[in-house]
Amino acid sequence: MRACEDRKMEAPDLTGFARALLDVEGEPERVLEIGCGEGDATLFLAREYPRARVRGLDPSEAAVRAATDRVGLDPEGRVAFKIGDPRALPFPADHFDLVVQRHGRLDPAEIARVTRPAGSLIVPADARAGAPLGFSRGAMRPLLARGFVASPSGDGEFLLMRLAAAEAEASRN
Repeated sequence: MRACEDRKMEAPDLTGFARALLDVEGEPERVLEIGCGEGDATLFLAREYPRARVRGLDPSEAAVRAATDRVGLDPEGRVAFKIGDPRALPFPADHFDLVVQRHGRLDPAEIARVTRPAGSLIVPADARAGAPLGFSRGAMRPLLARGFVASPSGDGEFLLMRLAAAEAEASRN
């Protein structure tokens, strides 16, 4: 029989992410983490927002299976994980109040599509470029055109973008 020490898992550092969440206005009803892996941040989001429905999406079947196994008792179905492509999110338009993507390549058009008016987006920041990590300002045109406004969050490790409600409505018409 193996000792407990043999099964130690290194906890992810969610400190910068937690600081970014402090800048999110209000209490989101629906939250999405894109590229959730085994669900560390998704489960953290579920604890931070106990009334929200929280979804994690990842292209890896093994990661989604591992994340689902970690949920435990959830009779209300508040937390769920789904296999999916971040470039074709399997969710309706204007569905989430808060969208998070801590890893991987962003698809600004898909993120803009699933975020509700007045919703928020949290992504890793590139402080030098003033844009999400790995993206130029030009690559963010779909988010900016939809009415997202960027602001540094927490310690600058993440970028919080808010979708202004009036601009979101205008960009659809």
